[in-house]
Amino acid sequence: MIKVLLSGICGKMGANILELTKNDEQIKIVGGIDLNDGKVGDIPVYSCFDKVQEKPDVIIDFSSPKIIESELNYAKKVKAAVVLATTGYTAEDLQKIEKASEQIAVFRTANFSLGVNLLVKLVKQATAVLGENFDIEIIEKHHNQKVDAPSGTAIMLADGANEVLNGERDYIYGREGACGRRGNEIAMHAIRGGTIVGEHDVLFCGEDEIITLSHSARSKKVFATGAIKAAKWVANKPAGKYDMTNVLNF
Repeated sequence: MIKVLLSGICGKMGANILELTKNDEQIKIVGGIDLNDGKVGDIPVYSCFDKVQEKPDVIIDFSSPKIIESELNYAKKVKAAVVLATTGYTAEDLQKIEKASEQIAVFRTANFSLGVNLLVKLVKQATAVLGENFDIEIIEKHHNQKVDAPSGTAIMLADGANEVLNGERDYIYGREGACGRRGNEIAMHAIRGGTIVGEHDVLFCGEDEIITLSHSARSKKVFATGAIKAAKWVANKPAGKYDMTNVLNF
């Protein structure tokens, strides 16, 4: 049985994780991290990692990038793997994550959906065929409570395309005014409204033709399912950095 500490247990994603694991014989949520001490059902909830009494094998984090330092310090202390399902990390945060991966297993991806990770693969394939002669535009849509823009998934898609192009294209985040001739760039455009779970369109725009690759998430359960799959996979793995390509063998 894999024991999990769930950071963000009282949030919407926490609720999805709890629902999907309640009858799972391979994994058990033994504790949670959230703003206040208390309980969710019979699961103890702590306001900080220093208070945790249980010994988890894996931490699943659907909370906030603000706690990353204390989370990594705790994970290193108890030798637990971490599944980072939060976006909006700063460059400094990413350096801390990189350093921690020398001591513990760190599983990080901008999106845990199987469909999105397949979309990244398809974007890479399309870029290999079309990229040099086609403009690449990414449109992402999310609910009005999402804090960061562009989404981590949009950046992941752009990085996938740019990897094929040897990192030659600059990133543009929206446009206004006289923005000049299109050129050596990948543009990302963010929409925030209502309760949109997550939609991503990658447009390859050429002369007289447009190819669009799209993914639409209809429920946050698709992300919770992926995070649980990642937690099962990364438990007891050696120190290092992992992502969904490791799990899905893409």
